[in-house]
Amino acid sequence: MTPWLTVVGIGEDGLQGLGLRARRLVEGAEVLVGGARHLAKIPPGRAERVKWEAPLAATIARLQRLRGRRVTVLASGDPLHYGVAARLARHFGAGEMTVVPAPGAFSLAAARMGWPIADTELVTVHGRPIENVLLRLFPGARLLILSRDGETPSRLAELLVRHGYGASAMTVHERMAGADEARVDGRAEGFRDHHFADLNTIALEARAESSARPLSRVPGLPDDAFEHDGQITKREVRAATLAALAPLPGEVLWDVGAGSGAVAIEWMRAQPRTMAFAVERNADRCAAIARNAAQLGVPRFVVVAGEAPAAFTEIAREPQAVFVGGGASNAGLIEACWEALTDGGRLVANAVTLEAEQAVLAFHARHGGSLVRLAVSRAEPLGGYTAWRAAVPVTQYAVLKG
Repeated sequence: MTPWLTVVGIGEDGLQGLGLRARRLVEGAEVLVGGARHLAKIPPGRAERVKWEAPLAATIARLQRLRGRRVTVLASGDPLHYGVAARLARHFGAGEMTVVPAPGAFSLAAARMGWPIADTELVTVHGRPIENVLLRLFPGARLLILSRDGETPSRLAELLVRHGYGASAMTVHERMAGADEARVDGRAEGFRDHHFADLNTIALEARAESSARPLSRVPGLPDDAFEHDGQITKREVRAATLAALAPLPGEVLWDVGAGSGAVAIEWMRAQPRTMAFAVERNADRCAAIARNAAQLGVPRFVVVAGEAPAAFTEIAREPQAVFVGGGASNAGLIEACWEALTDGGRLVANAVTLEAEQAVLAFHARHGGSLVRLAVSRAEPLGGYTAWRAAVPVTQYAVLKG
């Protein structure tokens, strides 16, 4: 099919910033689609003009009815880098679309800062929780952050101060490439209560204070990194559990009997392009799981309140991995998890009680897999001395569905 839909990246400098090819595609369009800001940069002409509607799906449906006409969509910068072309690509085939990128906010900010993009973390909080930044925060980290609006720098500053990074060097770039471009530099703590133009991008060089607690993305965070009431997969066992679950990009995990949500949260931290659902029946624990997810930089995490397996009907996405951390002894639970699991998926169950171990052994007898006994001892004070104190051993069962 001949491409009929073009997505042209355009900056604050409008038509004059476009290359010859992009300009011809804009000027030769029968239909121009874009937001009010982008459409205003194009002089009046013969093309029909269509503004994006909310929700976006309404305009996409309209585009489908325009198939065959010369349609040009105006987008910010690089349309496939957190831009509208990524959404359009899910509805229209590559043979129908032509994408002509322009320098995006990340490229422009990196150029102004002199930062190599390959050595810089790129984050968007436009339409996403600002806590996403926390996952990428460590001493010396350089981040370029695409803002939601003029309040974002202030909200980010508050977040950084709260986590011990108030001394970080922060630069707010407003309206880059426009006639009224501006730049403000300072320490993060100095940006609280400041308002900027809605079109802004933030450059951040993280500097940790003594109160900061940098956390690795390698599984096995300290137990006290999580809010919990004792129902938590302990650090050493958790690291072994994540190794058995083996997260891969794009995969979905169900954490059943989630407790503190530690396993599912570390699943998403280890591989940010994953998704996790925590199933937990206790309301207080559900609230703690949500707080843990936000504080540890994975706010997209979904908590499903309810009793398993009945609560599984509330989850819209099939899992490529299921972890049974609690309730393995409940009749039919492991079988229901197995049924929900996609072909080629992994099931991991940790058993602490004899009843849970019996359920795991019975399932192993029918489906195979591997069994590992995990026994951990920690050195603790004993009177005036130090002795090993053994934790309750855990039987870990792992099996591949195929």
